[in-house]
Amino acid sequence: MKLLNKIFHLEEKQTSLKTEIIGGLVTFIAMCYILPVNARILGDMGMNPTGVFVATAFISFLVTMIMGLVANYPIVLSAGMGINAYVAYTLSASFDSWQQRMILLTICGVLFFAFSLTPIRRIIIEAIPKSIKCVISASLGAFILFVGLKSSGIIVASDTTLVTLGDFSDPGMLIAIISIFITICLLFSKNNMIKTMAIPLGILFAAIAGLISSSILYYASGKDITAIPANLPIAPWISGEKFAQLTPYKDVFLYGLFSNSGYDTKAFGKDLVKVFTNPISYIAIFSMMFVNLFDKTATLIAVGEKTGLIDEDGKMQNYHKAILADATGTLICAPMGTSAVTSFAESNVGVSIGAKTGLSACVAALMFLLSAFIYPIFSIFTAGSVTAPALVCVGITIIAGVFGEIDFKDLAVTFSMIIGILFSVLCYSISNGIGFALITYSVIMTVQGKRKEVGLPIYIIAALFIVAFAAETLVKVLQK
Repeated sequence: MKLLNKIFHLEEKQTSLKTEIIGGLVTFIAMCYILPVNARILGDMGMNPTGVFVATAFISFLVTMIMGLVANYPIVLSAGMGINAYVAYTLSASFDSWQQRMILLTICGVLFFAFSLTPIRRIIIEAIPKSIKCVISASLGAFILFVGLKSSGIIVASDTTLVTLGDFSDPGMLIAIISIFITICLLFSKNNMIKTMAIPLGILFAAIAGLISSSILYYASGKDITAIPANLPIAPWISGEKFAQLTPYKDVFLYGLFSNSGYDTKAFGKDLVKVFTNPISYIAIFSMMFVNLFDKTATLIAVGEKTGLIDEDGKMQNYHKAILADATGTLICAPMGTSAVTSFAESNVGVSIGAKTGLSACVAALMFLLSAFIYPIFSIFTAGSVTAPALVCVGITIIAGVFGEIDFKDLAVTFSMIIGILFSVLCYSISNGIGFALITYSVIMTVQGKRKEVGLPIYIIAALFIVAFAAETLVKVLQK
C-alpha cells in the first residue's frame, strides 16, 4: 500500500486503493466491447480477426499502462472507433490491400507523434475558453449516453424516422432499462457506499439477468444460439468460444511479414510505393490526423477538468506525460496490427465513481492484457444491455454537471452546445460535433462583432475543421 501511495499519490489526491481498483475494473467493463468490435471491423478489410483482437488487447494494455504509470491519470486508451471504420470502409476503393491501408496509418502515426512533440496540442486546449470546454464536455456526455442507448437496443434504427424506440418484447432492452433505473436509484441513495457502488451494481444486475435470459432463450429454442439477441450476454459455455490464441497474431504483426500468406518484403516495398504515389493518401492522412487530434483532445478536456489534468485557469498539468501515451500508441498501432488508439470517453465511468489516479488506468490495462488470453469470460461484459447502465448514467451525469456551469443567456454558447450535442450523436462522431460547434460559435461571435473575444486559435481550428470536412468529401468524390 505504501508503495502504491508513493507511485500514484493516493492520499494527496484524496482517493483510496479500493476506489481506484473498482474504477479501473468498471472502466474496462464499460469499454471492453472495443476488442471484438475492432476485430470485426478490421477483419472486414482482410485482416485476421483473432489476430486483430490480440493486437488490440496488447496495444490497449501498453498505452494505458504508460498513461497510468507515467502520467498518473485515470484515462484508458484503446483502438478508436471512427478511425478503424474510416480505414476499413471509406478507403476500401482507393487501396488494393489491407497492408497498404495499415502502411498509410503508420505514416499518419509517425506524423502525429512528431506533431505531439510540439506545444501545439497544449496551445489548442488552453486556447479553448471555459464555455466552449463545457460545450465539448456536453457533446461527449451526449455521445456516451447515445452509445449506451443504441448498443442496448433502447434506441434502434428506423427507415422512416432514422431512429426510434426499441421493441419492449426484446429482453435485452428490458434488462437495460431496468438496470439503468436501478443504477439511477442507487446513485441517489443517502448511503455514500451505495452511491460509490451504484454503477458496478447496475452492471452486475444486468449481467446476471442477461445470462439468465439468454440461457432460457437458448434452451427453449432447442439450443439455437441465433435465438439470443445480440444485446444479451452469452455464457462462454453456450457460445463455445475458445480462449483467444496468440498464433494468429503473426498474421497481422508488422503487416503480416511473418505470416504464411506469402507476403514478403518485396510485396511490402511495392505497397509502400503505391501508398506514396496515390494522391488520395495525402488527403486521407490530413483527415486522420485531424480526427485523431480532436477525438483525443475532447476526452482530455472532459476527463481532465475532473482529475486535475486541467486546472481552474484552463492550463494543462503534466502535459508531456499525458500526451506521451496516446502519441506513442498512434505511432506503433499499425505495425502492431491494429488501428490508431485514442483516449476513451468511457474513462469518465471510472472517474464518476471516484477514480483520480493512474492506478485505475493500470488496473484497466491489466484487464486488457488478461483478456487477450481468456476473452470468453469477459465477453459477458461486451453486451449492450450490460454496459448500458454505466454509459447512460455517466453520460447524463456529465451533461447535468455541464449545465450548471453554462450561462444559457449567452446564445452563442447555447447554440453551439445544442449543435455540438446533436452532431456528435447524429454523426456518431465526437470530432464532427466539436467541429460544427466551433464553426457555429465562430460565426455567431463574428456576426455579433465579438471577434476579439473568440481569439485567433479558435478561428484557425474552425477553419481547419472546414478543410477537414472538405478533404473527407474529396476522398469520397475521387473514389466514385
